[in-house]
Formats: sequence, C-alpha cells, structure tokens
Amino acid sequence: MLALTDLPTCPGLFYGSIARDGVLSRMRIPGGILNAQQCWTIADLADQYSTGCLQVTNRANLQIREVNSEIAPEVWNRLQELGIASRHVEVDPIRNIMASPTAGIDRQQLLDTRPLVKAWDDYLQTHPELSELSPKFSIGFDGGESVSIRDLRNDILLAAEGRSTQSKIVFRLHLNGDTGISIQESQCISVLAALASTYLEYTKNRPRIDGKKPRLRHLLTDWGAESYLEKVQQNLPFLWQFTSGTFPQNRQDACEAKSEVPGGVGILPARPIASSEKSLPHHLHLGIHPQQQSGFSYMGIALPLGRLESKQLRNLANLAQNLASGTLRLTPWQNLLISDIPNSQLFEVKQQVADWGLHSSATRLDSCLVACAGSNGCASAATDTQSHALKMVRDLAQKLTIDLPINIHFSGCQKSCAQHRPIDITLVGIQIERGDEIIEGYDIYAGRKDLPFGRQIFQAVSAIEMPDAIERMLRVYQRFRDRLESFGEFVDRQAIDQLQQLFSAENRTLK
Repeated sequence: MLALTDLPTCPGLFYGSIARDGVLSRMRIPGGILNAQQCWTIADLADQYSTGCLQVTNRANLQIREVNSEIAPEVWNRLQELGIASRHVEVDPIRNIMASPTAGIDRQQLLDTRPLVKAWDDYLQTHPELSELSPKFSIGFDGGESVSIRDLRNDILLAAEGRSTQSKIVFRLHLNGDTGISIQESQCISVLAALASTYLEYTKNRPRIDGKKPRLRHLLTDWGAESYLEKVQQNLPFLWQFTSGTFPQNRQDACEAKSEVPGGVGILPARPIASSEKSLPHHLHLGIHPQQQSGFSYMGIALPLGRLESKQLRNLANLAQNLASGTLRLTPWQNLLISDIPNSQLFEVKQQVADWGLHSSATRLDSCLVACAGSNGCASAATDTQSHALKMVRDLAQKLTIDLPINIHFSGCQKSCAQHRPIDITLVGIQIERGDEIIEGYDIYAGRKDLPFGRQIFQAVSAIEMPDAIERMLRVYQRFRDRLESFGEFVDRQAIDQLQQLFSAENRTLK
C-alpha cells in the first residue's frame, strides 16, 4: 500500500483512500457475485487488517473501512488467484460492472447477462490502457429482470428487450437516456470497447476538471450524444441499428460508404436522447422468491446500511455452501442474496439467518435504509448520517410498524453520494446555529417531485428532533394513504401546504 499522503481519492483494493476513520479499501466484484471461498478469504482479510467490519456499497462492491496496516504481497497474490483482485493493478480502481443481482435466476429475465459481465471484465483486464479513464467509468447490464437496475446510475447501460417481429433478444444502448440504438448480444463487447476507446481519446486532449479525470458526462456535454456515436461508429465493423428515426440528409453520404457492412442499418436518431425512466422500487429483491430453475428459490437478506461483520459473512458463506450452491450475490441496494436454495431447505436457511440477527423482510425500516459515510468517514458531510440513521430506525421500531416498504435516505451533504434519485424520504445534513453553539441537523424532503431530493417538508430539524419528525410523517401516511399507495406516491399527490398541515396536526396528536 502507498504512503498515506500518496493515496488516491477514489479507492480501490490495491490502493485505498484516506477517510476520516482511516484507510478505506474497496473491492470491485463484477456483477456482485461471490463464491464461498472468496467470502471466507475476504472475511479473513477484514479480521487481519481492519476491525472486521465490511460494507456492501451502492455499486455492489465490498469495502473495508479502517484498514490499519500494510497488506502483505502474498495476500494480494491470493486475492488475484481467487479472482477477487484485478490481474492488473492499474485497472482495479475502475468502477464495478453492475448487473441485476438476479441475473441468470430471475423468472422474468429475457437474457442471462452474467457471460457479458465476465466478457467485459476480461476485456478490461487485458486492456490496462483503459485505466486512464475516470475511475468512475461505469457499465451496467440489464437482462430484463424483475429486479431491474435500469434506474441506477451508469455511464453506459445495455438493457435487454424483446422484439415483437423477431424471436431474438437485443440490447438497447443508454447514455444518460435512451439512444434508440439496438445491439445484438454478440456485438456488445465490441460496442463497449469502441465507446471506451473513443472516450479515452477524448480525455487525452482535455485538462483535468477540479483535479479529476473528465467523466463521460463531460464528453456528452462537449460533443453531444449524436457526435459521440458518430465517432464511435468509425471504430466499429458494423453500422449502428436504430429502432426508429429518419435518415438525416446531411449525414447520408458518410453512412452510405458502410451500407454494405452486415450487422445493422445506418440510421442516425431523429429524436433527442430520452430522459431516464421512472425510478423503480428498492425492495423487490428482499424476501424469498422462486427462481427460473424449477424447485429452487433465492432469499434477499437486508443489511442495514450495507453493514456486514466478518463473522456474518463466514456464516452466510457456510450456509450457502452447505444448503445451496455456495453463491452470495451483493446488490446495489446494499443488501445480499443467497441463490439456488432447494425449496426443501428454505425453512432451515431462514431460521439460521434469523439466528445471526439478520432478516429478509422488506417491511422493516432498516430494510430500505440508505446513508452515505457521514462525518465519521467523510470531510464533506455535515452530520454523522450512519449513527443517526441506525438510531432513528431503532427508536421508531419501538413506536410503530409498517406494512409497505419505505426508502429513507440520509445524505451528509448536497452531493447525495449514497443514492442519486429521490424515492420516499431524504434527509440532507446541515449545521444549525442554536444560540452560541452549532449542532447537527437535517433538511427533510419527500416524494419524487422536485429533483434532486424531492419536495422540502421540514427545514433545519435538529438530529435529536429528527426521529419525531419522521414518525409524524409515517403516521400521517398510514392514516390517509390509499390502500397500497407507496409513501412517495402519497406525498406526490398532496399539495405541500396540505402536507405540512397534516404533519402539524399529527404533532399535536402525538403530544
């Protein structure tokens, strides 16, 4: 490991980064899938070099906080042998490859994306020059699963779709929205390679932005999506195939030169890039669900704030090895799945999970709870989000129960690192002046309207008063909602003054 003064700001496994609570080391787990042997080794690593606490991230990575000593070279070699660490150190910091945690087992899927995840990771491992890209360069594969990742943030998303006129499945290319381009499965890696190499050429001629490498979004701002796709086309042996659109006259000659190349029709999009789709629920993976494979199910297990002790990881790996296929799947919602459980073993699996203090319910307040590192780990945060979030759900669990999932997001500042889209409730950390002292507090937002956080409901609520404010919001929701209406839907259909009146009335009732 490098000296502390040399550590990068974006952590990887080989070179962690400095956080307020020590060195943070992050493992990229392509597709989020781990076997039992990998889990045992990671648990040993956490015990030997840190406090034994792990955390699943919102990109289905695993991170170890408070790394307290230099990791021995033979450990790195072992991690590489097991496929936990990148074969090339340079590539390691590039963001994890995201896929649905139910890839290959989802009953609704159109196509199993796991081979594509592996193929793209193999490409990265054999092209270390791509390490010159921003470490935040991210690729997502969505196979049409019910547990979808389409609404999660990726620079490039390939989303499977069926064609009513043909029996085959194709992928739709998204660059911060739908491009209208359809890609055959066999073309995916070639397309991603061309997109990445064109992006790489762009970065060579651009200065750093705030000291960091240019992101793909900077390229799209400078060039526009159409111009970017035209440049990418020059590096492909086939033409883009657009689902709809007209053929712009001023670009026809350039495309006709490749009109005989098989694999696509040279049509440029006539419409602008579409906006992102409506956010999807965060809880569909939790609980027990039948798999595509007859006689088997998977169990989605809640990890409050993604926290996982090394002992719990070992126990879960042993359980998966003894009663299932030996596979754990991390999710971008900071939880995990045990897959391939024979239905005859479900009761035993559920009982053992409960014995370790874990659960699979989506209707507990800690199930869909999200928080950034907070002031204990990040200098940008105004509040200790992790402690406040856990204390809040413990307090509220003694006072009320919920029967529908509710997503609550704690962000220590305006950056919103932990969750990029509003769903139900978002709390943004602030510093509040009270007399002669500065105390921690939150602005509280709700619903999907008025991005990036929703609509502001309360302003400058102290951390001590915050649980009471959330309790009032939840009780009003339970009293006045339609039967199966989500919290976000309930808030979005109310006028803001009506909401605040309801919450004030509930405050008097509680007193």
